[in-house]
Order: sequence, then structure tokens, then C-alpha cells
Amino acid sequence: MTRHSPISHRHPAALTHVELTWIDRRIEHWLRFGHCSDEQILDDRRRISSFAPGSIFAFVRWASNDLGITVSRLDIVRAVRAGEVFQTLPFVRPGGEILLRVDSWPRVEHVLRAVDAIEALGLDPADAAPEYWRHLHHRITAGHEPRAYTRAQHSAWLKRRQVMS
Repeated sequence: MTRHSPISHRHPAALTHVELTWIDRRIEHWLRFGHCSDEQILDDRRRISSFAPGSIFAFVRWASNDLGITVSRLDIVRAVRAGEVFQTLPFVRPGGEILLRVDSWPRVEHVLRAVDAIEALGLDPADAAPEYWRHLHHRITAGHEPRAYTRAQHSAWLKRRQVMS
């Protein structure tokens, strides 16, 4: 669902807040990558990480009960700027632009391997081209092998980003 930012989040310095929880082997909400601009520790199991507008981060949710795994999900999200439309996402306030969304552990692992490959190039996945995350989402959803992210693609993205700003 896409919505406009509420009044309380229209201030230019508004951050995107992600609630993280770690209850070993029960609920594990964690960040795979991203640059937090603020963090608030709520207790020994929960914290809130906050991201500046335009930041990209990977949010992993995993949960299980006595019968097995109940949730296995990974979302790559761009924190929205004031006044931008956004999609809602559990544990992310107000929401963000979802660049990639996968469910099921095999698909989550596929994305985690892609993130590892970007890091193996010496690049920060938080700085990768948003178009690559969309490409990865579509290829995995369609059951096709995605193209690998390359230094040339990253260089082109950095130049495009520089021109756009």
C-alpha cells in the first residue's frame, strides 16, 4: 500500500525508524546492511535504528515457533524524503520505497549471496544502484538467475547520482 508521509514526518530531518528484535531462535529482526544515523536501545532484546532520507538498508525478518519457521523475509528499502510517497512495511516507520522483497529462506539466501558478492567487489551494498535491487527482485520472483552487480555498473550509478543531485 502506498501512502503519503503523515504530517509528523514531513520535517526535512525526519528519519525512517526500524524496530529490531532478537529473541534467539524465535524472533530475529536484523539489518544486513545500511548506515544508521541514530540508534536507540530499548532493552536487551530490542532497539530502534534510524536512517536518513535516501539511505538504503536491508531488513531481515525471521521467526519460528515449535512447529518450525513461520517467517523468512528480506526487504531492501530506501528511506523516504519528506513529502515522498512510500509503502508501509511492518516494523518500519513511516515506511519506505521497497526496492526488493523476498519471502522464503531459499530466496532470502539468494539475496544474501548477492549482497556478499557486492561486498567481495569491495563495494558497500548500501551504495549500490537502486536499479540493481529492483532487477534482483524481478529476476528472483520470475525464477531466473539475476545478473551480477559490476564495478562498471556501480561507476555508472555514481556518475548518474552525481548528475541528479
